[in-house]
Amino acid sequence: MIFNVEVKISLKKGMLNPESSTIELALDLLGYKVKNTDTIDIITFQMEENNESKVLEEVDDMCQRLLCNPVIHDYEIVITN
Repeated sequence: MIFNVEVKISLKKGMLNPESSTIELALDLLGYKVKNTDTIDIITFQMEENNESKVLEEVDDMCQRLLCNPVIHDYEIVITN
């Protein structure tokens, strides 16, 4: 069975996010007043596996080993078929 996987990666609360700060400053220069800007990375791919729990286990391992830095990132895994 083919599963669609989406991994959303964001900085943990309290981590400095220079990208968000730059976006807020640029929007302010354009006349838009925004606060609490946040950014996330979304990675999507497909996996072929027999069951969803195996996909979740493998994707969690991917996140821990390569896709994000667990010290500074939080991540959310969404699996659909």
